[in-house]
Amino acid sequence: MTYTTFDFSVTDHVAHVRFNRPDKRNAMNRAFWDEIRRVFAVEIGEQRADVRAVVISSTGPHFTAGMDLSAFADITADAGDPARRRERFRRGLLAYQDSFTVIEKCRVPVLAAIQGGCIGGGVDMVSACDMRYCTRDAFFVIKEIDLGMTADVGTLQRLPHLIPQGLVRELAYTGRNLSADEAQRCGLVNRLYDTQAAMLDDVMGIARDIAAKSPLAIHGSKEMINYTRDHTVDEALNYMSVWNAAFIHGEDMPEAFRAMQEKRPPRFQDLAASGKL
Repeated sequence: MTYTTFDFSVTDHVAHVRFNRPDKRNAMNRAFWDEIRRVFAVEIGEQRADVRAVVISSTGPHFTAGMDLSAFADITADAGDPARRRERFRRGLLAYQDSFTVIEKCRVPVLAAIQGGCIGGGVDMVSACDMRYCTRDAFFVIKEIDLGMTADVGTLQRLPHLIPQGLVRELAYTGRNLSADEAQRCGLVNRLYDTQAAMLDDVMGIARDIAAKSPLAIHGSKEMINYTRDHTVDEALNYMSVWNAAFIHGEDMPEAFRAMQEKRPPRFQDLAASGKL
């Protein structure tokens, strides 16, 4: 597949999604929303069984300026009858939300490497990633409040699970910048870097470390962490017992033990491509 708003490549089981519209501050135009959903739901989700981790990065001084207003205009276009116009808007908004939900539901970990501004829709997107890393000049803004609207593509639903509620509310109500230092202190980002090059080099190394582990165990770990976030401890423990009863009796554990005994890196099979039912 080819994409117009980002470059996509796979090396050593690590997929790299790299935004490529720096002249537009990597604003999320109509094509972006379709392409990001396609790369995660179809190419990574169904076709590329060799992908074991994903890194999202960007180009230029800013990670992303957020939603391009032209994309917003698409779902607010006049459809005649007010009720039908609102129904169309709702369907369009659900499609935009799904563009980032596919990142959260991706069966492999997704790491975001952020430089400069991560604004509006950018916060929605990185909130759906597994881990976030940024340069010291990075900042995060829930910009929608300054546009007279409520952030509606995932920030207000996911961010409260990542940072303290009081801070989420302050950011959502004021639209102020969250600096890189503060983002690290509150736990939104894992590490800070002096340069984008140093950040990308390290994040790619982390992704390769993940890719060297059992892909089935990594998939299970992500599934359990997401499930636990949304359920009680008892429910999550019960699901964990069902998951391991189904998946622990494969080849990965014996291979891991053999590799330790033989003092070599383990060799794990890729996950099966899901294809389409």
